[in-house]
Amino acid sequence: MKQKDLALIAVIIIISATLSVFISQAIIVPPKNRQQKVEVVGVISPDFPEPDSKHFNQSAINPTRRVTIGTNSNPDPFNSAKQ
Repeated sequence: MKQKDLALIAVIIIISATLSVFISQAIIVPPKNRQQKVEVVGVISPDFPEPDSKHFNQSAINPTRRVTIGTNSNPDPFNSAKQ
């Protein structure tokens, strides 16, 4: 390398370092501006109110019960292998 090349590389390094310092200061937020306010969550009570008797009563439909409609002669409908 010639001495001109080394001087040119040094000038490019100095200019790019100076630009990167100014750009990073403009982009990165200082620590004093990084503070954020958050909501404070209240204490969760272990007591629950009684559910509405309009929907939860003895005559309501139980969605967890198995419902069978008609009879099914095929005990394994998803098995495609026939013997």
